[in-house]
Amino acid sequence: MRTSLAEVLISLADGNRILMGLLAGLFIWALNDLGALPVLFLSRVPRKVQDVGMGMASGIMLAASFTSLILPGIELGGVLPVALGILLGSVFVAMTDYLLPHEHFAHVESHALASRLRAVWLFALAVTIHNMPEGLSVGVAVGSGSLEVAVPLMVGMGIQNVPEGLAVSFSLLGTGRYSRWKAFLFGTISGIVEVPLAIFGAALVAEIGGLVPYAMGFAAGAMIYVISDEMIPETHRIGHERLASFGLIAGFLVMLVLDVSLG
Repeated sequence: MRTSLAEVLISLADGNRILMGLLAGLFIWALNDLGALPVLFLSRVPRKVQDVGMGMASGIMLAASFTSLILPGIELGGVLPVALGILLGSVFVAMTDYLLPHEHFAHVESHALASRLRAVWLFALAVTIHNMPEGLSVGVAVGSGSLEVAVPLMVGMGIQNVPEGLAVSFSLLGTGRYSRWKAFLFGTISGIVEVPLAIFGAALVAEIGGLVPYAMGFAAGAMIYVISDEMIPETHRIGHERLASFGLIAGFLVMLVLDVSLG
């Protein structure tokens, strides 16, 4: 499977790493859209299911940060460039959160209608912000030319995008002010930021090869910060800690299997 996916990327992009970044970004965005799709057929998804899904997404991102970014980055450039990248990536996301304040998902359900609409949009903004390091990480991996790293990372980031698209679309539908189609549309839009960032990441490291270990560390640091600051706390807010934790472990194992089988 690894060979076929890598060959498809190379064939479609004719070996151009920037075009491969575009294709990888479109792939992970498509799975975000797949996550939003159930809103067209279901009225709601239990919060317990969403928390398990987000826990699984956290586990995938956590494993991917190490197996597909930190360890390959250390092999390429040593510990110091990767460590600096991790620090810069975490600071970048923290500053983004500070400058663009957003709403936590658990708070959305308790707001009065007017405040709830604002809360939902702030939550959608939060998911959009947190999709940024995912797109960047895939682009960096593709741009580095190491498809044995990029392919499992691309698949893993795509899988973990599914619960994020699900969460945004159903939170919008739950306000009662948006049709199923509009909720689906905005659920898909929340992930579109991954496409230009995948292109940017691929272009950056393809043109400046020496940046690869720094960029890998940056993407990993950004994702680890998101996991710790947002995703895990969200899944633990209303009593689903144990299920969400098993979801995280399951996601971690999924990414390890992907890394071994596709890498």
